[in-house]
Amino acid sequence: MKAVSSSTSNTLKVIFSLTFTMISCTPALSGDSLILRGRPGPQGQPPKERVLHLADLSAPRIGTATREDEPWAFESREFLRQLAVGKEITFTSIHSLPTNDDIPRDLGNAEIGGVDLTTELLKSGWAKLKEIKREATEDDIKKKELEAEAKASGKGIWNPHGQKARTVHHAMPTDSQAFVTEWKGKQLDALVEQVRDGTTLRVRLFMPDGDHQMVNIALAGVRSARASSKQGEPSEPWGEEAKFFTESRLLHRPVKVQILSLPTSTATPFQTSATAAAPPPASIFIGTVIHPAGNVAEHLVASGLARVVDWHAGMLAIGGGMERLRAAERSAKERRLCLYANSPAVTSAFKGSNGATSNGHSRTFDATVVRIWSGDQLSVLEKDTNIERRLQLSSTRGPKLADARQAFYAQEAREFLRKKLIGKNVKVHIDFIRPREGEFEERECATIRYGGHGANIAEQLVEKGLASVVRHKRDDEDRSSDYDKLMAAEQIAVTEQRGIHSGKEVPAPKQPLNISETSGRATQFLNGFKRLGRIPAVVDYVAAGSRFNRPFAKGYSGIRAPRTARNSSEKGEPYGAEAYDFASRRYMQRDVEFEVDTIDKSGGFIGSLYVNKTENVALTLVKEGLATIHAFSAESLPWARQLFEAEEEAKQARRNIWSTYDEESSKAAEAAAAAENESGPLKTEYLDVIVSDVRTKNGFQFSVQVLNTQGIAALEKLMREFSIHHRGAVASPPGFSPKGGDLVSAKFSDGAWYRAKIRRASPIKKEAEVTFIDYGNQDTVAFSDIRPLDAQFRSLPGQAQDARLSFVKLAGPESDYHVEAVERFRTICEGRKLVANIDYKEGPLLHLRLIDPSNPAVAEDPLACINADLVAEGLASIDKRGCKYFSSYPQVLKKLQLSVAEAKRDRAGMFEFGDVEEDE
Repeated sequence: MKAVSSSTSNTLKVIFSLTFTMISCTPALSGDSLILRGRPGPQGQPPKERVLHLADLSAPRIGTATREDEPWAFESREFLRQLAVGKEITFTSIHSLPTNDDIPRDLGNAEIGGVDLTTELLKSGWAKLKEIKREATEDDIKKKELEAEAKASGKGIWNPHGQKARTVHHAMPTDSQAFVTEWKGKQLDALVEQVRDGTTLRVRLFMPDGDHQMVNIALAGVRSARASSKQGEPSEPWGEEAKFFTESRLLHRPVKVQILSLPTSTATPFQTSATAAAPPPASIFIGTVIHPAGNVAEHLVASGLARVVDWHAGMLAIGGGMERLRAAERSAKERRLCLYANSPAVTSAFKGSNGATSNGHSRTFDATVVRIWSGDQLSVLEKDTNIERRLQLSSTRGPKLADARQAFYAQEAREFLRKKLIGKNVKVHIDFIRPREGEFEERECATIRYGGHGANIAEQLVEKGLASVVRHKRDDEDRSSDYDKLMAAEQIAVTEQRGIHSGKEVPAPKQPLNISETSGRATQFLNGFKRLGRIPAVVDYVAAGSRFNRPFAKGYSGIRAPRTARNSSEKGEPYGAEAYDFASRRYMQRDVEFEVDTIDKSGGFIGSLYVNKTENVALTLVKEGLATIHAFSAESLPWARQLFEAEEEAKQARRNIWSTYDEESSKAAEAAAAAENESGPLKTEYLDVIVSDVRTKNGFQFSVQVLNTQGIAALEKLMREFSIHHRGAVASPPGFSPKGGDLVSAKFSDGAWYRAKIRRASPIKKEAEVTFIDYGNQDTVAFSDIRPLDAQFRSLPGQAQDARLSFVKLAGPESDYHVEAVERFRTICEGRKLVANIDYKEGPLLHLRLIDPSNPAVAEDPLACINADLVAEGLASIDKRGCKYFSSYPQVLKKLQLSVAEAKRDRAGMFEFGDVEEDE
């Protein structure tokens, strides 16, 4: 026969040998009893057990919850345990005792390897002889002599000094949480006292202070079928086999125990509050029990006698324990062992041929995140197919915005995803497809990774306490491929009380105000926005290709995108849908900056939108052929020229709106319009000018002062009076704050005061960008150096006029000759008295041909000019795109073409390495 565990916690058993050929034993109630068990049945059923009491011996009794240990009881049983447990035994029954719960009981003698157990116990002093009422035999006399020798030597229970004081705590610790907190993750020596089922043990912990603490342990990560604990009560299928498997390896074996957690799963967020009453003492802990030969939990699962418990992953995933359990479970399933004997073959509902899902889409692909719907849903644009797919994060549940207690965390989760993912490239793996159910549509559930290290965004979300992990059913294989890591992340969030696990109920965030409800309401904010300049924002909604919301309606100055249909019965304009899709995918939920110029009649703000500080959204839409220029409003913009150039580029490339654009027909129409609206070139009118300022920001431009006698005299007089006026203490009125468009007095970097116009002001920085209207200079000036312009100095118009070179453009910023070209222009023009002819007027901007009167060539060639000289030096080129009036000046065009030929011949400037002219 072979021994296995009993339901009695302090029974000493002798465990069977692994060859199932001999009897083995385990200590029972004390150091004078054994429990024996024979070999397993033909189908691996646990063998029957029987109790053997050693004849004529009495050992101290182990205590229980109602009585304490007798002196030396534990040491006595330990001696017999070390002597007998797990070893082959031969016993002789002298007398049969009444059965206990159908377990046979015998009185007799036993030997292990030829060593008599009774003799060894008496010799070592760990048992006493009972009073013998029969006539003493030679064997009885020998036993008395052994007892007398041990007593004389002070061995075992006869030790005159008594046993070392200790307390044995049979009940579970009163403060369960404090006990777990103190000993969590620390290894404690222990002895397995009882196996209740395959994954539930009662162990004796040997505490560092010498006390013994009895605790119940559920093996972390696994759960076996229940074994019966009462006579006549049925066990669950494979429950007895699992129990036998564990107790045959661990019962009364020394082990290492790690306590990991209390038995409750993570509480549903918001289910309990921080003021909830303290829980009652736990009846069991979750932990690991490690035998020198390994972790019995892994062997149980590999044998098909236990299943993996998902929610324990948070305790085991970090050390790799969960991965080993999963591998063992897969092995048992593949071999159809025990619990999995009748399980169907492992399949995945979403798998199709060639790595596709059941709906025909790719299962693994690269994509760009284009929208965040909530804390657990987002949309991506698949790179290979350009298909937009809405995804649910696998096994992840975000807080609900509709629940007032969760609304704050729902918004935090959504914002976390937006900042981490919007516009970023990600790798998507579809784990499964959640079928349509009730009002919920079919949804692809995916694991999404981003960044160089392939971080799982769901894992980060859960670890911050901004989402919880879905508890799947036991056999539900539709789950995240990183499910165990998600559980581990949630364990961290719970332990550190982050986010939804903090127990704090944060008030729901206030909804943003819609200040575009009416024109009247929007007007109240207009001047404030204009003073602030660029304002940080987030695009929350795209209403059309050129209309965005956050937290108010906003459109662009100077452009118009095609209108989209507002409902199924309405027809949108051509390319309206394309413009909307482009704007949505490129700008939805992006961090942006906006500038406000004005408002429309419905309260929508009109202005400029910038992405990544530099990308002007209006320019991008026009360049993509998804918006057209509104010429009247565009001409007043500082970046009007770039806008027209972008449209021309879209026309040449025939993008979207311009897909049917006919350049020849368009040119003919433009020529006809020009012939109709203009009578040819402007009348020649030579003016004396001084180039007062040169600017290279937002394209090359400069300012000139026209040197007519009346204007110069008036300016000189005004500046004399202006200087005298500011010698006194001119103070700003209380509460003065300059606004965009205001005429003011401002101090220039030379320390003098000049008339200026506010371009934009920042009350936060207490500074404003200004243009000095009499000289054209631009500068940023502190509010402390700005005063309201006195009425007496307002009558004379500003003497500086914005200008550009007609017919030509300097080498651009992308050219290696840009700096040289600008410096050359400054050298020959800035601050000098020149002659200018106005060739074209573009609103307030003058297109000028500059002439140096000191140049001898001017007397011989009436077309000689600085414009042509810069072209001949290879520092400028003919600007046919930016200048629409060439047809009116054929002689000037011929002159410039000769200058180009001269520059190419001499390999001057930008022609140093060959022909670099743009294709026309």
